[in-house]
Amino acid sequence: YKVAGALTLNALAGNLIGKARIGLEYALRRSGPMSMAPSQLGAFTRSDPSRPYANLEYHVQPLSLDAFGEGLHRFPAITASVCNLNPTSRGNVRLRSNRFDDAPAIAPRYLSTDEDRSIAAESLRQVRRILAQPALAKYRPEEWKPGVQFQSDEELAKLAGDIANTIFHPVGTAKMGREDDPDAVVDTRLRVRGIGGLRVVDASIMPEITSGNTNAPTLMIAEKASRWILRG
Repeated sequence: YKVAGALTLNALAGNLIGKARIGLEYALRRSGPMSMAPSQLGAFTRSDPSRPYANLEYHVQPLSLDAFGEGLHRFPAITASVCNLNPTSRGNVRLRSNRFDDAPAIAPRYLSTDEDRSIAAESLRQVRRILAQPALAKYRPEEWKPGVQFQSDEELAKLAGDIANTIFHPVGTAKMGREDDPDAVVDTRLRVRGIGGLRVVDASIMPEITSGNTNAPTLMIAEKASRWILRG
């Protein structure tokens, strides 16, 4: 969203002089943009009031860019990202061959279910409703991406897929499960089925993603696994 009357990182860090000032402020005072997290606002909510608990997470940053690794826009703007915490789409990671140096074949299959596409569309509408609230009117927010001309579920779901990213929290490629689950890679003690003396201890063993960031749950998985390993 383009905004007016607000100083965003697009202006503060949009050129070499601005970046130098930011670096100097942090070096001398340990303050300024380099002392803060990328997202300045986070929130949990529901895509539908009938849901029993929050299934959406917001990350709001005082900056905008077309893609990670590219430069900031030259106009003041904010980014409001929405994450579906309980996606029903399932992808896969498969071996290409029996050679260890061959890259695996990865098929994420994002937004491959009707439910996920519906939630993606509703998430974008929810952002629009929030940015249209009277409390934000003085900043005159103007939608930059995906664009107000897109309104239908089909359009919004497609655009969500075009501009979305994983926020680096993928899980489940070595799923934990029971013996009768053909998709389970590890058992309930994280031992790889069919291979002796090998465990997997990371977020890949989660059968489903947790409703939030995966760091703390992964630490707890490691704590539990460490006891099993030490006990033999």
